Amino acid sequence: MSFARNVRYLVTGGTQIIQKRGFADEMKLTFAAANQTFYDQAEVRQIDVPSFSGSFGILAKHVPTLAVLKPGVVQVTENDGKASKYFVSSGSITVNEDSSVQVLAEEAHKVEDIDISEAKQLLSQYQSQLNTAASEEAKAEAAVAVECAEALVRAAE
Repeated sequence: MSFARNVRYLVTGGTQIIQKRGFADEMKLTFAAANQTFYDQAEVRQIDVPSFSGSFGILAKHVPTLAVLKPGVVQVTENDGKASKYFVSSGSITVNEDSSVQVLAEEAHKVEDIDISEAKQLLSQYQSQLNTAASEEAKAEAAVAVECAEALVRAAE
């Protein structure tokens, strides 16, 4: 088999594989937390997520991915262009081959519902706990709480 024929075979075969897998032109989002389900198999245009490996945007046909959420803002852009923002404390993101996405958060709230003064008060409280922590375990727990409270304050501002 000639080089050109091999390349043609690989390209044609690759196209057939993509067609068989059924990569979708639309993206379906399921986004839930223990306190509420925000989206249930809803078609959306884009999802922006904060992860420990960096923040990234997800569109239809995104490469399959599994990532861990870090405290921050998940932004969902719907097909009509309307964007909604949610604060998440932690969780996971799964992007599947069929362009379905699951965002599962430990805790999530609409950014517009965050009380900035309460968020700042929480941050101050956790910073105080960090400064007075006696054991390494208490310091680690307080440091995680401070990181989450800082992200909460940034989201609310």
